[in-house]
Amino acid sequence: MERKLEKISDPQAFIFTEKGKELYSFLKEKFPEWEKLPHFNERQIDEVVQFFKNKINENLPRVNGLVLAGGKSQRMGRDKGGLVLHEKAQREYTAEMLAPFCDQVFISCRKEQVGEFETGFDLLPDTFIDLGPFGAILSAFRANPNAAWLVVACDLPLLQKETLNQLTAGRNPDKVATAFRTNAEAFPEPLIAIWEPKAYQILLQFLSKGISCPRKVLINSDIESLIPPEPEVLTNVNTPEELESVKSRLHDAAPKH
Repeated sequence: MERKLEKISDPQAFIFTEKGKELYSFLKEKFPEWEKLPHFNERQIDEVVQFFKNKINENLPRVNGLVLAGGKSQRMGRDKGGLVLHEKAQREYTAEMLAPFCDQVFISCRKEQVGEFETGFDLLPDTFIDLGPFGAILSAFRANPNAAWLVVACDLPLLQKETLNQLTAGRNPDKVATAFRTNAEAFPEPLIAIWEPKAYQILLQFLSKGISCPRKVLINSDIESLIPPEPEVLTNVNTPEELESVKSRLHDAAPKH
């Protein structure tokens, strides 16, 4: 070790063998702050594993939230982000649900919507125009390519915090994204997913081929798939008929006084 001392530049901890009770003097000399670093015995396997897990987590890309609320809602006939199903607009309700899981939450919108939204959250206007959710995700990465983005559509009124907890707990930062499937055979859901920074270049590559479907990107990429315990939480609302159906379900599920 003394012969290779020059190769040791940034120690994070010291692990002693059963026989090793004292740090070598040449290490103390090179690293005067040695006493401040963690010391482990080789038998402390669980503590060592947890130490390295914490170190890995410290270096993970931070997660920003992105609420997709820039659609034209043509089938609904009115702005889906403005629907009030939980005593506030869906875009606000969704953003507030994302907040505990993210460093910062943005509401995605079209440029002409910026003056229309009254919200306490930052707006992120599309800079990739007329590409729908695909363009919104790319716009988020253009704004911050070093963050992972927890992307959630505003038209998921049955979404629960437990679902987001499962998604973030199951996150695999080594993959392009972490996404839900309703079952093992189903396609991944791109609009409730964590897109890692490496996804940015992959999205651009697909766009260069004329493909602007985020689901196709997930289908053809190395992703982490999760299956929610209650698939209905992924139900989205696109039409007035679907809206009425969801309203009925929410009413039936509400506590009776």
